[in-house]
Amino acid sequence: MAVLAATIAPLNMGWAQAISSDDQQSIAPEEQQKRGGLLEEIVITAQKREQSLQSVGIAVTAISGEQMREYGVEKSYDIAAMTPGVHISGNLAGQNTQFTIRGVTQNDFNDIVEAPNAAYLDEGYIAISQAQTFAVFDIDRVEILKGPQGTLFGRNATGGLVHYLSNQPTFDSVEGYVDAEYGFFDSPAHANGGRIEAALGGPLGEHLAARGAVMFSKHGGYLKNNYPDGAVGGSPGPGAGVNLGDDDTLAGRFTVVYQPTDSFYWRVSANVERSRLSTGPFQSKPTIAVFEDVNGTNELVNVIDVPPGESRASIGPGGVDLGTDLDNNGLFGGDDAPGAEFFGRFAPGGDFFGYLDPDGKGFSFSGDFAFDDANSTDTWGVNNNIQWDISDSITLTSISDYKDYEKLLFIDVDSAPVNQSANFAGVDATSFTQELRLNGTTEKANWVLGAFYLNIDNRSDNGLKFPVNSVVPGAPFDLSSLADLDTDSYSAFAHLDYQISEKFAFILGGRIIQEEKDYRFQQAIFPTQDSRKINQGTPIPIGPVFGPNGPEAFTDDSSDTLWAGTVRGEYTPNEDLLIYAAVKRGVKAGSFNAQLAGGIPVPTSAIPYDEEVLWSYEAGFKAQLLDNSARLNANLFYYDYNDYQAFLFTGVSGVVINADAEYYGADVEFVASPFEGFDFRLAGSWLDATVKDVPLRVDGPISINAKPNYAPEFQFSSMARYEWAAFGGMLSVMGDLSWSDSYFYNLRNFDADKFDSFFFANARLAWASDDGHWEAALKVENLTNAKAGIQGFDLATLCGCNEISFRPPRWIGLSVRYAL
Repeated sequence: MAVLAATIAPLNMGWAQAISSDDQQSIAPEEQQKRGGLLEEIVITAQKREQSLQSVGIAVTAISGEQMREYGVEKSYDIAAMTPGVHISGNLAGQNTQFTIRGVTQNDFNDIVEAPNAAYLDEGYIAISQAQTFAVFDIDRVEILKGPQGTLFGRNATGGLVHYLSNQPTFDSVEGYVDAEYGFFDSPAHANGGRIEAALGGPLGEHLAARGAVMFSKHGGYLKNNYPDGAVGGSPGPGAGVNLGDDDTLAGRFTVVYQPTDSFYWRVSANVERSRLSTGPFQSKPTIAVFEDVNGTNELVNVIDVPPGESRASIGPGGVDLGTDLDNNGLFGGDDAPGAEFFGRFAPGGDFFGYLDPDGKGFSFSGDFAFDDANSTDTWGVNNNIQWDISDSITLTSISDYKDYEKLLFIDVDSAPVNQSANFAGVDATSFTQELRLNGTTEKANWVLGAFYLNIDNRSDNGLKFPVNSVVPGAPFDLSSLADLDTDSYSAFAHLDYQISEKFAFILGGRIIQEEKDYRFQQAIFPTQDSRKINQGTPIPIGPVFGPNGPEAFTDDSSDTLWAGTVRGEYTPNEDLLIYAAVKRGVKAGSFNAQLAGGIPVPTSAIPYDEEVLWSYEAGFKAQLLDNSARLNANLFYYDYNDYQAFLFTGVSGVVINADAEYYGADVEFVASPFEGFDFRLAGSWLDATVKDVPLRVDGPISINAKPNYAPEFQFSSMARYEWAAFGGMLSVMGDLSWSDSYFYNLRNFDADKFDSFFFANARLAWASDDGHWEAALKVENLTNAKAGIQGFDLATLCGCNEISFRPPRWIGLSVRYAL
């Protein structure tokens, strides 16, 4: 989604003017002088002050802007492949994507939900979970913090957080660059396009500086659409059947800094981004539901891929065909609406209507509900940052941030040439945050005191669209879920880093939170006539409450007092080794569900859900090796979750439920520069996670211990880069490889609801001039054309199929960069 918070200047005043002398000891001169290598020392602000990456007892991965550029990072979630223990989740085929950190995830597709892994841009909290997808440009670095971060960052960071920090205006000189790329996708669609990014900044006077940056990206759809091949029903509208997976994004950021004295700093910044996209690029695979008799009721116990020749619509006890459940109300074979549902499949081995993707996981398909520019996101924000050195040892910081989010995204529910239904997800939301923070230093301590306020005003429109000419009786109409959630959160926090002795440090932090929510939820039918618009006409209420006067809206409010905290010890036996251990308590506030209308009824008692509480126990070390030519960081952790907020998707909808969970895991990262010009990185993670007593449906009789969604057991990544003098400049060649174990995309862990393991490889060949002005590069992304799963939905009882989406195919691109 859009670039969200307005940019914030680097923390370059008072306590942030320089790394402390203790921190400086861990930065070898060789590292300080190394230009652009993996051992280049990155200064991080994970504890609200500037420190060396190796001097902080937190599991954190930091990646510089230059490294991200070479890795080809263009979207916020691209850094997941570079970070051990980090994956992606979400919905809408990658057009909305969230982070999974150490298996902690929340893939509810309704925008009233906040993610358990907080995302920030320049200290600005991204309040809408689906807004974690945004364009990355003119970035200084990204910090990925693993484990609960509730003390200093606070908001919902039970699993961790991702913090992007952008390049800032300087008073020293004029800086700028232009970076342009053109390339094509290696797929049957023969899509091509390009990206241009530019920035310019510098002093406007003795006390005034500014920087502006802009990015434009545009390419065609890489997923070839063969519609109307196999079409069932009439077209949903003019222009249906386009190729999917395109991009048309324009973003800009502008920052002004005023610094009249060394002790006062004021920055105002603004940003905007808009994207216009085709319908989400999902594909279809045939699946079949398997039922068992449980106390006289047919209960769904598994979903499997449809074998060749399979002609049943579903598999009941004894192997009988129970028929279809097209309206997803739990009644099969047309018992509730004769003629609306049926037994068997139109063609053996296909979905209910006989469709089978001709190339399986390949990059072609046939889909009717596929329109150009059907999907849109628009976001803008402003930010005000003031830093004032009250004294030589105390700094006051005020950060005010406002964001406005709007989106409307569509996907074809069956991702096939059957004019059945589409899903839409819309949001109109604003957020405002205000943080006041005091940072102080003494001879042996660094401390932080602060207060934080957040307001989110969120209107979410989610639903099912049954378009013109749909095979569903009564079409066209929208089956909508309208949710209004207003959140006010107040918190106070404190953090103390105390140096007990030369080798021992003790860290203690805590945050107390008062959370207030007001909620209204209405389900309604709209007699909409336009496939590209939603909720037209006069609504007909249908629930979710059925009172004495008929269907009514659900209203509720909540008021909760929550707390988070951390206790950590650090031992530094020498300047090359840090050993740490920590106990943390993370918390994420409870909230309310806004399940899609229709289908199997969800009781109103399931609409509210409780806060989740995570107790995290972690130990690790950070080591400089081989005379500072290598670095090894590793950690072990155990998570004990109470009321983990897990998303349970059943039929065509889903709700967040509370379930206890237990996680064990480890991360390791090794970086080396064994000789001049050569860098090598190797990283991996292991996760053994269990979400306990997950019901296969709300209030159902069967529960299982499940693996969390989008949480592979093993992950691995590596990178090698070599540069040498050639042609009056420097040539470099780089290759990176990531591997992910298989993972489920549905909490019920059915056999068909799983993505296979995959290797993902990229390569880059570049030449840079000696004066640093010019660079040209040839890159290949997804070198092996791997089918790496992004998101999936189990719709076996609705269409006899699952929706699945994959990362884009092989991209071959040529870029040219000029820097002042």
